[in-house]
Amino acid sequence: MKLLLRTLSGLVIALTVGAGAGAAWFFARYPRMASPPAVSIHVTAVLVERGRYLANHVAVCMDCHSTRDWDAFSGPIVPGTEGAGGERLGKELGFPGTFYAANITPAGLGQWSDGEILRAITGGVTRSGRAMFPAMPYPRFRALSEADAEAIVAYLRTLTPVAGEFPLATLDFPMNMLVRTLPEPYAPQPPPDRGSLVAYGRYLTTIAGCPVCHTRSERGEPIHGMEYAGGAAFDVPRAGRVQSANITPDSDTGIGNWPLDFFIARFRYPASAKTQRLPPTDRRLNTVMPWTMFAGMTDEDLGAIYAYLRTVRPVRNQVARFTDPI
Repeated sequence: MKLLLRTLSGLVIALTVGAGAGAAWFFARYPRMASPPAVSIHVTAVLVERGRYLANHVAVCMDCHSTRDWDAFSGPIVPGTEGAGGERLGKELGFPGTFYAANITPAGLGQWSDGEILRAITGGVTRSGRAMFPAMPYPRFRALSEADAEAIVAYLRTLTPVAGEFPLATLDFPMNMLVRTLPEPYAPQPPPDRGSLVAYGRYLTTIAGCPVCHTRSERGEPIHGMEYAGGAAFDVPRAGRVQSANITPDSDTGIGNWPLDFFIARFRYPASAKTQRLPPTDRRLNTVMPWTMFAGMTDEDLGAIYAYLRTVRPVRNQVARFTDPI
């Protein structure tokens, strides 16, 4: 019996030491990150304007990092909250923990270097080296060209400072471990090829998150063959659950019969309706699609997105906007 106890004790000690060594290796190895780039962005009016356009109308950084008015169509931004953060994303919305959008005004980023902000946006690592959960969509922002990423940083520096700090993310096991494996060092990207409407449209749809919202996922992974076919479910605050549309060029269930001018007009309408109040009986008709922000895109950019979407594989997938009757 004593021999058995000594043997078991030895096994427990060995396993404990092995687990400790494995954990030490894991925490030393991940997250994978490079030192923040040693850059000091030369701010110009042109660069700031490009960053303003991207942050508000394409990459829509302001979507999550501002307060949105969910009593109005498409949740327009509450004036004065641009970049102030604080939006809560919790388990009730299907997240594996609780997250708060960071304050990205100069009040929140004042101590960050330009390189640290760039690394966070494109690499998913905070100033202190903490891995970020991809509710902050750094995986798609890795596609940002170096010039566009710097333009966004330049614009953020011009925001009106708004005081406010929020709790760090809390993640459930095992995501609190897995999240450390997600960041990757950013490889600066060249400017998108504007000579090719389709290539430029692919770039814009990527940084705008179109494939993320318009593709259903299982266990966090997009379903192969259902790219852009819609059906991803989203909970609209104080409204209900809606599903994203099929935006493949399928003629029956997608946008195959939409001419270019109709496609552009579909984005333009919310610009005039951005202050439309929704009475309680109509809030179920609301959407998380940031129409009022995308409405600010240029005809050129919307045309490029349209051109690219015409090239994706048509998928016959009839989507009901609501998952249950109104």
